[in-house]
Amino acid sequence: MACAAQPAPKAPCGADAVFPAYPEVGQAPAVQVWEREGLGSQWMPPECTGWKDPGFAMLVVMAGRFRVPGGSAELLRRIGAISELQGMQYWSTTHHSWRTLISSASALEGATGGKRRKNFSPEDLVPGRTVYFEQEDNLTGKGTYQLQVRSASADRLVFETTNTSTMRYLFVPVFRPGEMKTIYFLDRESPDVWRFYSMTRTGPKASSLTTGHDASSINRAVAFYRHLAGIPTDQEPPAAR
Repeated sequence: MACAAQPAPKAPCGADAVFPAYPEVGQAPAVQVWEREGLGSQWMPPECTGWKDPGFAMLVVMAGRFRVPGGSAELLRRIGAISELQGMQYWSTTHHSWRTLISSASALEGATGGKRRKNFSPEDLVPGRTVYFEQEDNLTGKGTYQLQVRSASADRLVFETTNTSTMRYLFVPVFRPGEMKTIYFLDRESPDVWRFYSMTRTGPKASSLTTGHDASSINRAVAFYRHLAGIPTDQEPPAAR
């Protein structure tokens, strides 16, 4: 779903309405994709993302609503439970079937060395602290990422993930360190209903091999949304075929 004619994304930075808009609880998340030409090379990310560089190769933006008994503590637990990403499913538009997206995942002791540790607890995920994890997916193989919680309260969570290792496809570098960033905004709407908004940006220098696959990008993004929302990641129907 290329969106050259669509307005620019609007993140939940303040009181203004977001774009895409939040769907109702129980409905599929709303997803929009922009290729590098869609918003122009000088497009600047919303201020509340903290991203300073203009432009992108691809931008995937998603908005949703879901129920989470247990509040922000349960969401922090899910965010920190890196090992639970293993086995995540997504709909492959190439194979026309559900496939494993994440084959392995683990929290790490630090930025280097690759020493695995137990999952991060909510107490580990304090605002401003950076933690690290690795995961292996079916496209770019094993990669190392950093996770930083920007803010955490009973009513709002903001966190970001960024690749810290070079990611390759068929041995060809497609993302240099820092070229794939995702920021997540979670806002409590009622005691157990949360609004979800995410923005995944690949840098303007990312390989052209990573663009032009909108349906696949949507399905991968929705897999992470379903995981966080506690929805089976292979639940029919897929977000895009």
